[in-house]
Amino acid sequence: MAKSYVKFEVSNEVVAKTYEALQLAKQSGSVKKGANEVTKSVERGLATFVVIATDVEPEEVVMHIPMICEQKKIAYTYVPSKQELGKSIGLIVPCAAIAVENQGTATAVIKDVIGRVTGSSRTAASKASAAPSEQPKAEKKPKPRVSKKEAPAQQQPAEQPAQAPQTAGAQEAEKTTE
Repeated sequence: MAKSYVKFEVSNEVVAKTYEALQLAKQSGSVKKGANEVTKSVERGLATFVVIATDVEPEEVVMHIPMICEQKKIAYTYVPSKQELGKSIGLIVPCAAIAVENQGTATAVIKDVIGRVTGSSRTAASKASAAPSEQPKAEKKPKPRVSKKEAPAQQQPAEQPAQAPQTAGAQEAEKTTE
């Protein structure tokens, strides 16, 4: 029975490539193992590739990882066995999830796995829904700041000398003469 957090099926060929990529990444790069470490790595934006086992019990342990990977636009895939996942990076205990932070010499193999997973099993609708968020935002131009001292000088025309303040009666007399 498929788990609720498994969003797509992965072929045996892709699973074998995934294990190979993890071995290379462990030898020449850096990986984080375990659901807690993977979650931290993804949330901090350090992970470049995530692998999740599909036989994890209880499901809640890894159920959140695919969602946060999608939010952070980090590629992920599944493997059928947590025991084999742990063995692929040299552990003798099972491992629920692994995040590759530094790919090292595994870069080409990881790109191949990501290409196979995204090209064959993810729908065009999920890719289309990601496209609008990638549009560049309009840039705001800063408004020029004017100090209070400069403001009155800018309002007066340059040809006329500054006049002394007039009283209300003098202003009325000036209007009637015009």
